[in-house]
Amino acid sequence: MDENLLQYAQQEFNLPHDVVKLPSEGKFYKSKKKSVKVGYLTAADENIIMASNPDDMIMTLVRSKLYEPDLKPDELLNGDIEAILIFLRNTSFGPEYKISINDPETGKRFSADILLDELDFRRPSTNPNEDGTFDVVLPKSQASVKLKPLLYKEIQEINKAADSYPAGRVAPRVTMKLQKQILSVNGDTTPSTIIKFIEGLPIMDSKFIRKFIDENEPRLDLTKSVIAPSGNKVDVEIAFGVEFFRVFF
Repeated sequence: MDENLLQYAQQEFNLPHDVVKLPSEGKFYKSKKKSVKVGYLTAADENIIMASNPDDMIMTLVRSKLYEPDLKPDELLNGDIEAILIFLRNTSFGPEYKISINDPETGKRFSADILLDELDFRRPSTNPNEDGTFDVVLPKSQASVKLKPLLYKEIQEINKAADSYPAGRVAPRVTMKLQKQILSVNGDTTPSTIIKFIEGLPIMDSKFIRKFIDENEPRLDLTKSVIAPSGNKVDVEIAFGVEFFRVFF
């Protein structure tokens, strides 16, 4: 190990921290780490929490609190980022999370409490290959493709590119995602071949890829059911916006 890297690792290991289990179990990373050391939020981190941009806030927190020099936060799966954020909030503000939603019968807003420490991992139906990819055959075209879930930085790249499109033009988010998710087509890894394949991809196959990745990307189950004042059950999904950490500010 590089001497500077070793000194960094020793320094971070001595800081107050705990171990967080990753939904991915490290299957998509070279290190294969199933858990990571994560530090606790401090008073100094309140400056980060009060930053104006929620995406910058989230990644700045993760970069400063992930004590794993061989794992870059931007190259983690979204589900692993979420698990780290849940840990940071639970250990700083407690597991109680108050949300405000509409009663589907009356349309009136009401508040409900969710316990974040009760969130569980989703259970993918298919295990990835050793390199963190999936081999699937598409139902319509019958093409054999190698797929991978998007890293956090890739999601941000897509969002940034889409946001740069002029008003009135539809950003091609679907094809942007597919270009990063599809690594090969019938064994061919040539970028031009993959792009041409995506341009003619049947909608049935596109929906299949989206559903397959959604069902097999490891992450926390962020959906909880609450009872509205009318007695109806409402399913809500936890979002990681600014209010997730700013609730007490």
